[in-house]
Amino acid sequence: MKNRNLPSGTRDEFGPRAAVKEQITAKLLAILKQRGFEKLTTPILEYADVFKPLNLTNNRAYQLLDEQGEALVLRPDLTLPVARMLSTTGVELPAKWYYSGDVFRVKKQLSGSYNQISEAGFELVGYGGLKGEWESLMIALAGCRETGVTEMTLELSDARFVASVLEALPVPTPTKQALQQALFAKNLTTYQQISALLAKTPFGPFLAEWPWLFGEFDDVMKVVAKLPAIPALTPVIDDLKATAAFLKQQAPSQRVVLDLSIPSPQRYYTGMAFRGYTQNASDYLFSGGRYDDLLKSFQQVKEPAVGLAFDVDALADKVATPATPPQTLIYFDADQWQLAEATLARTPNSTLCLADSREEAERIAVSTAKQLIDLTESR
Repeated sequence: MKNRNLPSGTRDEFGPRAAVKEQITAKLLAILKQRGFEKLTTPILEYADVFKPLNLTNNRAYQLLDEQGEALVLRPDLTLPVARMLSTTGVELPAKWYYSGDVFRVKKQLSGSYNQISEAGFELVGYGGLKGEWESLMIALAGCRETGVTEMTLELSDARFVASVLEALPVPTPTKQALQQALFAKNLTTYQQISALLAKTPFGPFLAEWPWLFGEFDDVMKVVAKLPAIPALTPVIDDLKATAAFLKQQAPSQRVVLDLSIPSPQRYYTGMAFRGYTQNASDYLFSGGRYDDLLKSFQQVKEPAVGLAFDVDALADKVATPATPPQTLIYFDADQWQLAEATLARTPNSTLCLADSREEAERIAVSTAKQLIDLTESR
């Protein structure tokens, strides 16, 4: 007989953990509402074409067909539906939206990851300057702080960096592509074989250290300084330095690291990206970045945009589950409903006991280790 337990990668949630996730989501959304963001809800089901710009190399989308045979998916991402909505509804820009909900991604079996992830996040559309990134980062820091994360490392990167360096290298395009593949895969043998072709060029000193170009912000920038002048990199480096200075001013104790040797977290990112993590954790607490070309996937007009999503599950894993105080059951006769409601209102952590007899109410109280208030005793 077929096993009727839950499919791999899924789980039921109830009790203290469900309450913690609800509290975390409420705190995150309260921050966004206080900062003037507006609520946006998109469908769980979307056409599969909406998610073509999404990088799902390691995670696949759940797919199904509608009655006309069109491919649908359970949404694996919350940013792309926002872009689809903006392109089809004619919403006036700029706009600030916030959202919460679950995304669904088919993880590898035995990976220890769940296929359903709860997120809360926001999108800033129509803002092209660094203020968009900076507000995103301030919200990220506030969200971690309000949900009880006391130590977090903020990682910056930029989708333009690798492409700009590769474009400047004096080698054929296939060689550049092979070098990028080896860099991202951290295949040092292949990388060193290819980079040896450029060892005697002005790029040689930088290429020798590129696979390890992550760590403390200032240390990484010292290696970047070894590059010859690349005009396309000037705004990238300027933005990163300005952002590091901004964070140092606004959050002096915040650790900021820089990684310029990795692929962009999403293929649709066009500029700075940022993620937060803690030690001994496999999932990022939040992830976001700039995606100025994303709306072009749905319309001809290009609109600047930046966004960020919190992983509510990852945040919940960092919060100690509070001890649940014993609940009080309120037993009453049917004609005592008004009295029961009044007792419920003034008794913390209580609930109405809907048992039909005192004996049943006592049995429930004993089996669930709850206190019992019997309003029928006064009769």
